[in-house]
Amino acid sequence: MRYTNNVTEEFEDRAREALAQPKNVGEMNDADSVGTVGSPDCGDMLRMWLKFTEKNGKKVIDRASFQAFGCQTAIAVASMATELLKGKTPEEARDLKPDELSGDLGPLPPMKIHCGQLVEQALKSALDGKDAPQKKTTETLAGNLHAAPSQKIKIIPLENDEDH
Repeated sequence: MRYTNNVTEEFEDRAREALAQPKNVGEMNDADSVGTVGSPDCGDMLRMWLKFTEKNGKKVIDRASFQAFGCQTAIAVASMATELLKGKTPEEARDLKPDELSGDLGPLPPMKIHCGQLVEQALKSALDGKDAPQKKTTETLAGNLHAAPSQKIKIIPLENDEDH
C-alpha cells in the first residue's frame, strides 16, 4: 500500500480518537500472565496483562490490559489490541501480526510499524509467561522507571508526534 498524506492523515485521525478514550489501561491484579518489552529505537516500553478463561473446553483470553510509556501510536495500538484479543485462544493471539493488532486503526504507516511490533512483542511475552505468573504484578511500569505510580491515568495527545 502506498502511503499518501491523505492515508497518513486518516490514520492519525483514527489514532487520536483511540487516544481520547483508550480502553483497558492499567494493571490487572488477577492476571494469569504478564509480558513487558521495551524498544531501544524510541524508548517506548509496554506491559500487557492477560487473564484466561475456559470457553467450550478451550483456553481463551477473557481480558487484556496494558500500561505504556512512549509514543501515542503504541498506546493506540495497545488499546485496540486488548479489545481484539478477547475470546481468542493463545494460538490465535500468537498468530496476530502488528497490522492486525492495530484493529480499526487500519494498516500502520511505515514509520509507525515499530509501535505495532512493540505491542506484538508484549503480547508474545505475556503468552510465553516470561514475566508471570510467578512475578507479582504490583510493580508498575512507572515504578520500573523510578517514577511515582499514579492511580489515575491521563493521556494527553501531543500536537506533533513526528519522532515516533
